[in-house]
Amino acid sequence: MDSTEGTTTTEAPAEGTTQDAPAPEGEGRRRRRLLRRTALAVVLVLLVPLLAVLTALRINYTGDPVDGTRTRDRDALWLGHAWVDGRKKDADVTALARRLRDTGIRDLYVHSGPLEHDGTLPKSVYPRARWFIDAVHEKLPGVRVQAFLGDVLATEGPDGMRLDDPDTRAAVVRSARQVLDTGYEGVHLDLEPMPSGNRDFLTLLDSLRRETRSRDAQLSVAAHQIDPLPALHTVFGLFTDHPKWWSQEFFGQVARRVDQIAVMSYDTAQPLEGTYGGYVAQQTSLALEVTPPSTDLLMGLPFYYESNFDHWGHAETVPAAVRGVRLGLSRTDADRARFGVALYIDFAATEADWRAYTEDWVR
Repeated sequence: MDSTEGTTTTEAPAEGTTQDAPAPEGEGRRRRRLLRRTALAVVLVLLVPLLAVLTALRINYTGDPVDGTRTRDRDALWLGHAWVDGRKKDADVTALARRLRDTGIRDLYVHSGPLEHDGTLPKSVYPRARWFIDAVHEKLPGVRVQAFLGDVLATEGPDGMRLDDPDTRAAVVRSARQVLDTGYEGVHLDLEPMPSGNRDFLTLLDSLRRETRSRDAQLSVAAHQIDPLPALHTVFGLFTDHPKWWSQEFFGQVARRVDQIAVMSYDTAQPLEGTYGGYVAQQTSLALEVTPPSTDLLMGLPFYYESNFDHWGHAETVPAAVRGVRLGLSRTDADRARFGVALYIDFAATEADWRAYTEDWVR
């Protein structure tokens, strides 16, 4: 009789193999404890610095603003394209004038682009610009109208404007000359995303400044936020193609080349009103430290509502922003004359936004 008779091939272990023995119960518990402790350590490594930052920002929102940190009558308002493409009428300008009368608004940045990627600007995109400029001058004497021009830069993908091309920069200057010939009293430039330290941008601003100065016109820019922690834009640049912030040094280099610099102090991802207001207070102080007295510094107010990771509408409110602006101004340069806020944007603003601006900043 065969020695394997009575067994099947699945019952007989293969020659030269051994079966795994179950791990002892104590060893399994140790493994689970190690995994839990490792997971907890990772969470703490990520969470503790975040909580520390949020706490610091909330503390930065405490205290009382100095008396007199209110409007200097140098505020600005971003306006949508409808004002120059034919959709708005005389009655709309009358309503706008009524809204802005007795506020601190001195400049209107009316969207008159966008620029083409090659820097040119078709006149067909702002056919009613002359009408709007004349209507504002009639109903709001002393308020300036600037052409709000922008484009997407090819800094994070193949499509967009390339500022390293001298011909493109020259075309942007010609476009500025073109809108000034139309009657605009300034050029407001918004090119995004703009990497910190971009020398081609500084070269473009130098050329634009020569053009606007020769016409006694304004040159203003929409500026990225400043590193809330030293070199944060550099750190983010290691992990993403969109480092959100500028270095404080680069911000100052831009500010010295323009008449007005408006910080886009919104879309901050802050989760609470207190941390958002503290962040705005910090941004205000950082910007004040490097903006020359001859340049108007404007801090952006979020006159719109969104709810996403970049902009939590319940946190980024006008009251929180205004209080943050006043705190930063109080702590850094309470008597600065060339200072204001810029409201973004007219077509998304609510009555509550306007009320907070007039009650908390104007009055």
